[in-house]
Amino acid sequence: MRNYENLVIVKPTFTAEEIQSSINAIEETITSNGGEIATTDSMGMRKLAYPINKNERGYYHVIYYSIAPSAISEIERRFRINEDLLRFVTIKYDTNREVAAWNQLVEKAQKKAAAPAKEEAPVAETPAVEEAPVTEAPAAEEAAAE
Repeated sequence: MRNYENLVIVKPTFTAEEIQSSINAIEETITSNGGEIATTDSMGMRKLAYPINKNERGYYHVIYYSIAPSAISEIERRFRINEDLLRFVTIKYDTNREVAAWNQLVEKAQKKAAAPAKEEAPVAETPAVEEAPVTEAPAAEEAAAE
């Protein structure tokens, strides 16, 4: 079992329920092929760098999971068929450094998911939370580059 990350961009024209059902279908695709989802990170609606199929925005969702390498081709085939997705990318974490970075990303996503569940953060604390990933990202890139 190797560690993978999938970033998917879902069409913005869907309602919240349709987006959630599309995300559930994506997660079902992974689990039906023997994958174990570690965590997910909903990044929300964002502006695209360039229009895709006349869409200027998209709903970004990241899924961290472990699966046998042979199942990736089937998962990507199903993603290509899925008309709800504008784009997707699969990232493999193979070396020890990459696996350590993957574990850090999973922990960060779990903390992010747990934070809103505990309590609503005051407006003054929100910028501090957003600044932390920016300072951590170069360290993760340096570790992956070495």
